[in-house]
Amino acid sequence: MEAKDGSFGFDFEAKYSHIVFEKEFTYEFGERLANVKFINHNKQTEIVVTFNPENQNPVEMQKNGWQAILN
Repeated sequence: MEAKDGSFGFDFEAKYSHIVFEKEFTYEFGERLANVKFINHNKQTEIVVTFNPENQNPVEMQKNGWQAILN
């Protein structure tokens, strides 16, 4: 994964364990899990990401990082 402007990047590897086409997927990365849901609101899609936080950084910092990836 890498920022659009190239200012930050990292390798990412995951195992997808649950996939519902056009609805949601769950994946494991390291010892952590994340779930991504796509919720249709007429002509817009809401993306909801739920994840197990790691212990090295504050949860708020992790939330901001995940939001930056979506942006």
